[in-house]
Amino acid sequence: MPVLKNIFNTFHNLVHATYNWMLKLSASPKAMLFLFIVAFAESSFFPIPPDIMIIPMVLATPNKAWRIAMLATFASVAGGCLGYGIGVFLFDQIAKPLLSFYGYLHQFDVFKDYYHEWGAWIVFGAGITPFPYKVITIASGVVGLNLATFTIASIIARGMRFYLIAWLLKRWGAPMKDFIEKHLGILSILFLVLLIGGFAIIKYL
Repeated sequence: MPVLKNIFNTFHNLVHATYNWMLKLSASPKAMLFLFIVAFAESSFFPIPPDIMIIPMVLATPNKAWRIAMLATFASVAGGCLGYGIGVFLFDQIAKPLLSFYGYLHQFDVFKDYYHEWGAWIVFGAGITPFPYKVITIASGVVGLNLATFTIASIIARGMRFYLIAWLLKRWGAPMKDFIEKHLGILSILFLVLLIGGFAIIKYL
């Protein structure tokens, strides 16, 4: 099927060019600032997870792996607190449109009942999985989940996720870098499937 082959080749070339650009950016002095912005924004409104920055950054500078994971964790939790504040103070203006955009608004009333009993576990689960974390940060504010509980669960979940990624890449960085570059097209498709799947789960949870 030549059409599909051409589409795949175009996608592969685009991904490969983006990956090479990310590797160069990851070794630049502004990489940490860019990571902070992405991790912060992803926790309240931005759709792309910070992992896409963490992976090339650790591969490019493995000696900074723990610093990268710490910054991503701090920025993500700080952004989560912004999402929490949006849920508390700006439900009609911002939270409602965002929840509607991610397909969760229609189930929100039912969700509230579960949240009061399982709130900490819901935050933790969203923090370590492809589930859109921003939906949970906003929802936590809307339902009035205890802020300390929310913050602690977020720190543990995001810290586990980012430090695990950093450790794996630091431990097996060279062979993993070779593997990623060899199978970049397939891995990119898998990433998109997981990302889209995380949003799809919202509609059927």
